[in-house]
This record gives sequence, structure tokens and C-alpha cells, in this order.
Amino acid sequence: MPNNSNTKTATLYRMVMDDHTCPYGLKSKDLLERQGYNVDDRHLTTNEQTDAFKKEHGVRTTPQTFVGEERVGGYDDLEVYFGKADPDADGTTYQPVIALFSIGAMMAIAVTWLVYGTVFTGRTVEWFIAISMVLLGLQKLQDVEKFSIMFLNYDLLAQRWVRYGYVYPFVETGAGLLMMAGVLTWVSAPAALFVAGIGAVSVFKAVYIDKRELKCACVGGDSNVPLGFVSLTENLMMIGMAIWMLSKL
Repeated sequence: MPNNSNTKTATLYRMVMDDHTCPYGLKSKDLLERQGYNVDDRHLTTNEQTDAFKKEHGVRTTPQTFVGEERVGGYDDLEVYFGKADPDADGTTYQPVIALFSIGAMMAIAVTWLVYGTVFTGRTVEWFIAISMVLLGLQKLQDVEKFSIMFLNYDLLAQRWVRYGYVYPFVETGAGLLMMAGVLTWVSAPAALFVAGIGAVSVFKAVYIDKRELKCACVGGDSNVPLGFVSLTENLMMIGMAIWMLSKL
């Protein structure tokens, strides 16, 4: 790229070795280029070279980006520099829940189209809730141990019977699958009603009575979703679905 007075340049130091390429280095390079920067991409090809660079510049990690004489820092610092992230944010986000429920809704519509040839019927809502239960259960089943630890922070039954935290993901997933298929309602509906009822009371007590600021285990043990309205809504949806299914028996 020819140099001119309007060209924005940045120097990026990142690890590029035979057996390892730093993913944050690649993300930094991509972000800089998307911001219109001409990147002077300097590779650190050995551990010794990387250690020497960190010692020279007094940093603990790579990649490191320099704009002119200013050291911006790593990828997270670069996001803040370009206004892509809030340095004062507490790290909580609703993005996982929004993504999960959006996919659940689209899957319900897809199933409705396949079965009925239309995009919406009464069954669409049932499938949406059942599919969402399965997706939520799947998130918890990825690491039941981490889920159970986070769950213990607020669930009233789990605090009295620790093993309940290990049982819950299987109950939620199983009930959702049975509700999707429309079979064994006499099993799935009471099970969903039981766990969701306890969940709703637990969330309400923790958030609205005790005023605690906690992370929700609804999408797994690594969740940054705040415990509150979304968690309560999840449980109320399950309660509503269970009551509706029981009324159809």
C-alpha cells in the first residue's frame, strides 16, 4: 500500500510459530485492518524471542499493538481503543440467552412448516418452549460440575440436597424431549412443573427479596448472564408449558 499522509499504520507483534499461532494476534490483525489500518505485522517465532520482547516492553502477554509511539496493548485493549468494548463493563451479557431463544424459535417455526406447511400454529409455541428446554439443558450438560456449583448459589433445593444440581439438567432436557414428541406427558409435565416451580421461587427470593447480584446457571456454569428477569421467565415458561400439557390429558 503506498504511503500518504492519510494512511493509518499500526505495528503488531504476535506469536507465529511452527506449532502455534496466537488466535488473539489474528483477531488483532483483523480488527486493525477492518479499522482501515495498514498493519506492520511482526512475528515472534520462538519462545525466546517472545520472552525477550515481553521483557523489553514490560508486558506480560502478546499480542501487543503500537499505534505510532503509543502502545495500545492486547486484543481486549484494542477493542476498547476502537470503542468496541466498554472498559467499565462488568462482563455480564444476555447474548447467550438471546441467541438460544432465537434459535429455539426458528427451530419451532421450521418444525411447524415441516409438519403443517405453515409458519405458525398453536403447536409452534409448545415446540418453542420444549426446544428451548432441550437447548438450555444441553448447555448445562456440557459441564454438569460447573453448572452445579453455580446453581448452588441460589437454588433452594440444591442448597439442601447438593445432588439435585447434578439431576436438574437431565430432568430439564428429558422433559423437553418428551414434550417435543408429545409422549409420556404424565411424566414430563409434572417433572417440568416441579423443577421450574422450585427454580422460580429460588430466583425470586435471591434477586427480588435478598437483592443478590449473581450469575445465572441457566446457560451453563461458565455463564455471564445475570440472574434475574430472564431466569425467572425461563422457569415461568416451563411452568406454563407443564400446566398446559397437563390440561390436555
